[in-house]
Order: sequence, then C-alpha cells, then structure tokens
Amino acid sequence: MDQTEANILICCVKANIMNALKQSVAVPAAVLNPSRRTWLLAALACSLPVAWAMPSPLTVDVWKSPACGCCKDWVATLTRAGFRVQLHETGNADKRRQLGIPDSLGSCHTAQVGGYALEGHVPVTEIQRLLREKPAAIGLAVPGMPVGSPGMDGPAYGGRHMPFDVLLVQGGGKVQVYRSYGVKP
Repeated sequence: MDQTEANILICCVKANIMNALKQSVAVPAAVLNPSRRTWLLAALACSLPVAWAMPSPLTVDVWKSPACGCCKDWVATLTRAGFRVQLHETGNADKRRQLGIPDSLGSCHTAQVGGYALEGHVPVTEIQRLLREKPAAIGLAVPGMPVGSPGMDGPAYGGRHMPFDVLLVQGGGKVQVYRSYGVKP
C-alpha cells in the first residue's frame, strides 16, 4: 500500500463514520472527536503495512581493484539509484571468468545482481531494464572504459563523450547490442 492508497483508506474510514452518523448508529465519542494522538496513531497504523510491503533494495556485488577511481564513481551511480552495493576489492578478472563474461568484453570492474553479470560501466537504466525484462542471458557488458559512460563522466574527463554499446551477453559467447549510446551534444 502506497501513500495514495493510505490516504484513500483514511477517506473511506471517515466516510463510513459519516454514514453511520447519518443513520443514527452509535459511534464512540473518541471516533467523533479524535485527538491529535489518535490521528497520529491511525496514520502510523496505516503506514506500517506500507513499510513492510516495500521491497528491500537489491544488492549489487562489485569486484574491482582497490585503486580504481572510476569504479568508485560507477558504484556511486548505483547507490544514488537505490541499489545496495557490496564491494570486493580483490580485482575482477577471476570473477569475470567465473560469471561467464568473455575476456574480450572485459573492463575494470565486474558485478552481479539478480543472477546477472555486469561488466564495466553499464548505465543504471540498462541494469533496471535487464532486471525488469529478465532475458535469458548471462548479463550486460560495456567493454573497455568509454569516456562519458557512468563512472567515466566526471570533471576529470572535461565533458568528453564517446559512443558506446551496452551488450547483452548470452551463452556460447554470443552478444547482441542491448542499447547504443551516441555522443552527447
């Protein structure tokens, strides 16, 4: 139940009380003249199911070199998007191979979320799309370290952007373009 649904529920309760009054049904005085405490408790009671029903953020496990700054910047984009990140600063080459990403698609960090592998500077929008669409695939890759991709777009790069592709990595070494990013004006 979201906030809008909670507000609708409160309005329905008020309407039922008013209907009961019109029909001369006995309604306790506390319901007719609720104190501020009563309203606060009612609001809290309505919000508790909402809090319990909200999904916890997905955890993205990230393997990277401890010295890599662009990886830290990419991780920051994930956390801003609401992902929880677990860092493994042990390098990523072994994990990349373990997850089934070919070395030819390698980059400076490897991640895993929702059963999918992520290689390199994959934009959050594509990660969210992958998790929503759930294709039969190993995961996504942005090979190399394209300037302008998430994590490679800070002030140190002087606003430069180069085109790059997000690749859908499938079994047997097959890849297809999942989305292309062109040069920003």
